[in-house]
Amino acid sequence: MSYTTIISPAELIPHLNDPQWVIVDCRFALGDPDRGRKAYEEAHIPGAVHAHLNDDLSGPIQIGVTGRHPLPTPESAAATFGRLGIGDALQVVVYDDAGGALPAARLWWMLHWLGHPAAAVLDGGWQRWQSSWQSGGQKEGWPTASGVENRAAQVFTPRPRAEWVVSVEETARLSQGQGGLLWDARAADRFRGENETIHPVAGHIPGARSVPYAENLTAEGVFKPAEELRARYRTLLGSADASQITMYCGSGVTATHNLLAMQVAGLGAARLYPGSWSEWITDPRRPTAKG
Repeated sequence: MSYTTIISPAELIPHLNDPQWVIVDCRFALGDPDRGRKAYEEAHIPGAVHAHLNDDLSGPIQIGVTGRHPLPTPESAAATFGRLGIGDALQVVVYDDAGGALPAARLWWMLHWLGHPAAAVLDGGWQRWQSSWQSGGQKEGWPTASGVENRAAQVFTPRPRAEWVVSVEETARLSQGQGGLLWDARAADRFRGENETIHPVAGHIPGARSVPYAENLTAEGVFKPAEELRARYRTLLGSADASQITMYCGSGVTATHNLLAMQVAGLGAARLYPGSWSEWITDPRRPTAKG
C-alpha cells in the first residue's frame, strides 16, 4: 500500500526504520530562513532528512522576472531528490509545522508533478508528532531525534506532468476569463489588498477568486474530513472540474495546500501557477485588483 495524499502519525510509526520509506522535514519560516533547519537539528522525526524551501525546493531567483520561490527545473529537482535519498520506488512522507502549508505541500506537489505519486503529507505535522496536538482528551506523542541525518543517494527519474504548470502568459489569459478559473489561496485579507506585509504591491490578479488554504484545516491543524473538503470545493467548482482550476498564492507554495486538499477530497488534480503573485507584480504593465 502506498500513501498519496495524507498520512497520520499512527500510520507512519511502524515505518520509521523501513528502508523503503523516506521522511523529509520541511520546516521553514519566511521571516527567518534558518529557523526551520535549526529546529530540525534540535529535534525531528527519527530518520528524517531536511529540505530547505529556498535552497532545495526553489530555483534561482531572477530579479524583476521570477517570483520569490521559482519552480526548479525537473532535472534540478530530480538531483535534489536523489541527494535526499528519494528513489523511484520509495514511499515519501513530508511534514512541516504549518499544517502542511509551508512548505510540505510544496514538496508533496513537486514529487507528484515529477511522476512520484507515493508521497504524502503528515497530517497535523510536527505539532501533532511531538504531542502538543490533542484529540479526544488524549495527547499523541512519538519519538524524536536530534542532529543531522543523511540517507544514501538514490536515482530519481523525473517524469514531469507539464500540463500541471501554468505560465504567466496563460495566467494573463485566465485573468481575462479565457480558458479556465483562477483561484488565490492566500488569506482573504491579503487577497483584498489589506495587511500585505510581504510584497511591495497589494491585491490580487484580476478575475481571481479567493479560496484561502487555511479553510482546509480544523482548529487543531489537521485536514478536515474528506467529505467536508469535497463539499467545500464542489460548491466552489460549480459545474467546473479540477482540471479547469489554476491555483496561485504569494510565491507558489501555499497554493499547493489547496491542490492537496482537492486530492484528499477525491476531486482530482488542479493546476499551479508557480510564479504566483510575486512574479505577477514584477511587470508593472500587468493589472492588479483590490477588494
